[in-house]
Amino acid sequence: MNGFTRPLARLIDQFEQLPGIGPRTAQRLALYLLRQPEQTIRDFSNALLNARSQVGQCKDCFHLSSETKCEICNNPNREKDLICVVADSRDLIALERTREYKGLYHVLGGLISPIDQISPEMLQISSLIKRIDKNHIQEVILALTPSVEGDTTSLYLARLLKPFTKVSRIAYGLPVGSELEYADQVTLSRALEGRTTMD
Repeated sequence: MNGFTRPLARLIDQFEQLPGIGPRTAQRLALYLLRQPEQTIRDFSNALLNARSQVGQCKDCFHLSSETKCEICNNPNREKDLICVVADSRDLIALERTREYKGLYHVLGGLISPIDQISPEMLQISSLIKRIDKNHIQEVILALTPSVEGDTTSLYLARLLKPFTKVSRIAYGLPVGSELEYADQVTLSRALEGRTTMD
């Protein structure tokens, strides 16, 4: 229990369950919250509960959304014949920050990874194929992390999608093994501009 009273120790333990939060950060967050006014704590807990109950997935692209369709899919100014495929919503948000890409997205919900027992059937791949077939998509851009899992998923998708549409992949201005969400806007912009067709 590290000398903390039981309710505080439980709070610290909950913070430690979050990704990227170690024991010291968990303690710092818990102690910070205890010093806040009760209303601030109530607002924080209400925001957390509301987000959990109200945020779901867009029915078209599977991006996080509080509506049936997300703002991007509902935007009439987006290029409807272009889809950028990403692993998760964090990558989508990183690409949106560049303000370079004007098409639609498709969030797979992960990457193919036999080691982690993630198979193609567990990802939003069949829905992507249906989308492409139904909406006459001219190009699919694969914007997946340059890693073993990202490469495996890209090659798998390229083989599946080539009969339906042009398939390209963002250029490698990104270091191998790096995550898209951590790349700077200039690097991501250049990666989009320098995309190459997958053979």
